Amino acid sequence: MTEVTVRAMTPEEFDSWQDELAAGYAQEHVAAGNWTAEEALDRARRESAAFLPQGMATPGMLFLLGALADGSPVGRLWIGLNHPRGVAGCAFLYDIEVAAEHRGRGLGRALLAAGERAAREHGAEALELNVFGANETARRLYETSGYRVVTQQMRKDLPA
Repeated sequence: MTEVTVRAMTPEEFDSWQDELAAGYAQEHVAAGNWTAEEALDRARRESAAFLPQGMATPGMLFLLGALADGSPVGRLWIGLNHPRGVAGCAFLYDIEVAAEHRGRGLGRALLAAGERAAREHGAEALELNVFGANETARRLYETSGYRVVTQQMRKDLPA
C-alpha cells in the first residue's frame, strides 16, 4: 500500500475545501432524496457552519491534507475528536475525499489509515463515520478496512 501522510490544512486549503465539501454534501443529499436540488447547497453550508461555529478554529476538529512522500496532495480528512453523540473515546470521521485524479489507486485506504493514526495520536480509541447507502465504493472501503455497521437507517418511498 502506498504511504500517505497527513498534515494540518492551511487556511487557504480549508476555505477551498469548505466550498467543495458543501457542493459534494449537497449532491449526496439530493441523490439520497433528502433535499431538493434548489435548497441543497444552502442547507449543506448551514449544516457545516453549525458544526464549525469557529470555522477552522473550532475546538476538537482535525482538518488534514493527505500527501504522498513527494509532498503531492492526494486528499483531505475532517475528523472530530469528540463524537457528535458523546460516545466516549470515539472520534468521528466527518469527511474523507481522495482527489479525483488519484482515485482508483488504493490511496483512499492509505488516507483512511493515516487519519486513523492521527485520531489515535490525539487520544481516540475508535473512529466512527456515516456513509450514504448508495456510495458502494466508500462502503466497500470501510468494510474492508475493518469498520462494522453499528447503526443503520433505512427508507422506503411510498407511492401516491
